[in-house]
Amino acid sequence: MKQSELNILVDKIKSAQTIAIAGHKNPDGDSLCSVLALARLIHLNFDKDPICIYDGNIPDMLDLMPGRRDMQYCGRVAPDTRFDLVFILDCGNVEHLGGMDVFVKSAGYVISVDHHVDGAKIGNLCLDDVDASSVGQILFEIAGQLQWSRDDVVNDLIAVSVLTDTGYFKFARIGAPLRIMADLVDAGVDIEHLSDLMNNKPRKTILTEASVVSRAEFFCHGRVALAVVDAHDYKNLDGRGELILSLLGQIKGVEYVVLLKQQKENQTGVSLRSRSQPVNEIAVQLGGGGHAYAAGAVVHDSLENVRAKILKIFKGAK
Repeated sequence: MKQSELNILVDKIKSAQTIAIAGHKNPDGDSLCSVLALARLIHLNFDKDPICIYDGNIPDMLDLMPGRRDMQYCGRVAPDTRFDLVFILDCGNVEHLGGMDVFVKSAGYVISVDHHVDGAKIGNLCLDDVDASSVGQILFEIAGQLQWSRDDVVNDLIAVSVLTDTGYFKFARIGAPLRIMADLVDAGVDIEHLSDLMNNKPRKTILTEASVVSRAEFFCHGRVALAVVDAHDYKNLDGRGELILSLLGQIKGVEYVVLLKQQKENQTGVSLRSRSQPVNEIAVQLGGGGHAYAAGAVVHDSLENVRAKILKIFKGAK
């Protein structure tokens, strides 16, 4: 990170009277834990307490993360509230802002921290690193470069951020996240304990995920696994259905995993995973984006139509 950019970061934090931090709508482990980690870092190093805001739903598996109870739903924050400084973390494009959009528009200054390559930049200052495994990694590196103090809470939150966004290092393509985790473990992070904290899903969620996996379809000589979560099952889904994606991805011969989620009547969530071939270009075709081997999109169309589009893309490519 350029020192000139970090100088602006420090100046903006010092001068701000009110600070808000948010991630993308329906936060995952990286988004939620990065928000909480940054808030804690600012508290430790500047003696200021930002407000942490979210939109959508937070997965039950993250309920036991330190600081989770301090998160405030955006709908409970007066829409005319103007913050001197707003941080947007892990948000690939403006469509993922959700209810934070109103606060971004009225903010005195906006800083984004991201590792995606989707869409136009968000913020007056963009501390982005597309080579980073997670926003947690970027925060770790910023804290190190600025010699900020970290405590056990920050270390645990950054560890969860890195662990979840790398799929416990399955998606790590460079050594940086492993070296960071080694430093965190040396500082006292207990990976087994953090994993146990995330074994926190409701029974209905596990049963729903198992049922969805059992109904999966296979195409292109078994190389593509496609699972569908209809509107009824979507109510029971916790987060993005990572367990579904993981289980199908373990099947011998499966190269691609596609998960379709009927979020609304004409709104379908698409999650894409691959062992070795990029899927972010497919996500872009659907109006989304993401990482090379883990990407997604929200398509404003029926579940049936999106399913047909997906099959056409894969069958056309193969």
